[in-house]
Amino acid sequence: MKKLGLFFLIFIQLSCASQEIDKMNGVSFVASRQEVTQNHIDPVISVNASHAAIMPFGFIRDLSSPKIIFDSERQWYGETKKGAKQYVELLHKNGIKVMLKPQIWVSRGEFTGSIKMEAEEDWKLLENTYESFMITYAGLAQEANIDLLCIGTELEQFVKNRPAFWTELIKKIKVVYKGELTYAANWDEYGRTPFWKDLDYIGIDAYFPLSEEESPTIEQLKEGWKKWKKPISELSQKFEKPVIFTEFGYRSMDYTAKKPWLVDRNEERVNFEAQAIATKVLFEEFWPEDWFAGGYIWKWFIDHEKSGGTNDNRFTPQNKDAEKIIRAHYKMY
Repeated sequence: MKKLGLFFLIFIQLSCASQEIDKMNGVSFVASRQEVTQNHIDPVISVNASHAAIMPFGFIRDLSSPKIIFDSERQWYGETKKGAKQYVELLHKNGIKVMLKPQIWVSRGEFTGSIKMEAEEDWKLLENTYESFMITYAGLAQEANIDLLCIGTELEQFVKNRPAFWTELIKKIKVVYKGELTYAANWDEYGRTPFWKDLDYIGIDAYFPLSEEESPTIEQLKEGWKKWKKPISELSQKFEKPVIFTEFGYRSMDYTAKKPWLVDRNEERVNFEAQAIATKVLFEEFWPEDWFAGGYIWKWFIDHEKSGGTNDNRFTPQNKDAEKIIRAHYKMY
């Protein structure tokens, strides 16, 4: 009987360990002008990533424009349906699971969360074009046996003003695509997203402000996470859904944890250590949690040798200290 009890305890421990290890160790695989080759996939494998986000794009003229242009000959290859499919096929061939994450780009890089129509007829047109955009890529997700589909990225005003549309859109997507669904809510939006119960994962673009220091320490960053981690955990418990960070990452510059969402041409001093430490702390805070399912580092360019490096203060961890942190951590899981 004692032996049986010991066997049962070991079985439970192994089951828990297996469950803990099965995380989405992902990279956000940026669309390019060209087809992907094995040489582009090898660095993803080298960093021990098990998942990749593929991001075809739709474009709108400005924040009040209702027409989304997508799958156009004027777009880069990787931003189109054909390109996304080619990327997915090669990633799958290498055993890497894929989240398809169709996104909108507003001219001049304006924030998608502020997209808002003034007239009802414009709202209707936006809904029609967005539905066409998403159903097109839901069809690709089903055809290409994609593992996870993200139904939108940082669209707070659209979601807030048209909740009924989103509820119906999710139903229509589920008719076309039989896999799992998430939505990429901005870090200050996720608590108000109304349809988590209808999805499989709570998705968060995790650009939470953590510290005002130029180069924060591990202890300061862990202290900074205390404000944010509990509400995320509580939301997961409320909806009984695991959380993923649909995007996470830090720029390799001073004050990287002050406003991590900054995508401007800020020329703060390059600081590889700050980026690496912030990445390490995020891993340590979230990956061990059983309610947390992993995430996708922002961002990973297909031409690894020419990406990131010595003078780059942007998000990519490529050819920087943060890449070593990612490689080591993903290997653990």
